[in-house]
Amino acid sequence: MFIISKVATAFISPLGAALIGGLLAILAGAAGRRRLAFGLGTLAVVWLWCWSLPVTSYAIRGYLENQHPAVDASAMPKASAIVVLGGGTAPLSYGASYPNLGSASDREWHGARLYHARKAPLLILSGGHDPQFSAVSSAESMRRFIGALGVPDSAMVLEERSLNTTQNADFTADILAREGIERVLLVTSALHMPRAKALFEAQGVEVIAAATDHEVRALPGWRKWLPDTDALDGSSRAIKEIVGRWVGR
Repeated sequence: MFIISKVATAFISPLGAALIGGLLAILAGAAGRRRLAFGLGTLAVVWLWCWSLPVTSYAIRGYLENQHPAVDASAMPKASAIVVLGGGTAPLSYGASYPNLGSASDREWHGARLYHARKAPLLILSGGHDPQFSAVSSAESMRRFIGALGVPDSAMVLEERSLNTTQNADFTADILAREGIERVLLVTSALHMPRAKALFEAQGVEVIAAATDHEVRALPGWRKWLPDTDALDGSSRAIKEIVGRWVGR
């Protein structure tokens, strides 16, 4: 199911959809359907161009991120625990000594900030791994990084089985029930927060969104209209979040 989900996500991304459209155009041309081939090829190029523009990418990312604006850690309410979702720190590779920080490592920073602001006495770090490719879980990599930020091991609980957001919610909810915790500060990227919050609430958890890693920023007007690989990547991730929310994954 995990592999099927990843393949489906690749196909619905702007790049994947454009490649499929291009392939269909080639097949239509080979079959002598020139008008159809031209239409499919044009549609594929326009689709890819559209989602590669920062103005379009920021619009769809902003739709998600604006639901949970950035709030200073000191202004957040208190809860019984802080749940930090994996994705910002890569699972430690075999032979590596230190975890690699990704673009979403703000999640770990924000979890540590909330702890030091005394918003909750406990952090639950959620994220598993594939033993074929990594030596330890995403949660363990997060523990090492957050520990370097001054959070003691005694204040961290690891959930190391989950491979996606649905499992983050399922398996973390089990830990919360065991600890008698009902109210949490949920830390994840702002782009990811609407879907993650909905999945945790479906498990009966009272969630206070502590969104971080906001991506939308101000750009000069002319740069908004230049195709950009970062814009294409951002569009793909936003579409994944929206489709995931629709299907409840």
